[in-house]
Amino acid sequence: MELIYENHKSGNGGYITLKNATEDIGRLTYTVVPELKKLIVSYVMIFPKFEGRGLGKKLVENSIEFARKNGWTIKAHCSYAHAVLKRKADVQDVFVA
Repeated sequence: MELIYENHKSGNGGYITLKNATEDIGRLTYTVVPELKKLIVSYVMIFPKFEGRGLGKKLVENSIEFARKNGWTIKAHCSYAHAVLKRKADVQDVFVA
């Protein structure tokens, strides 16, 4: 299954949509605090028919790339995103526990 990420940034917020060729799979919402160089992950949601496949983790990983590209750290208000980030060994450069 080919995964497509679309980042919809608007002002200091936005969301990343995860899709396949025909439908939406899920979404991660975020806020950017430019003066603190911080990306705050507010919410990760995967539609029920796609749950249990690790796709929420893929959205969080995409947000890590987004933060790195912009020189930001990540603060996860979403408990799921926080748990994913806490388990990853390669995010010390961006993850603020």
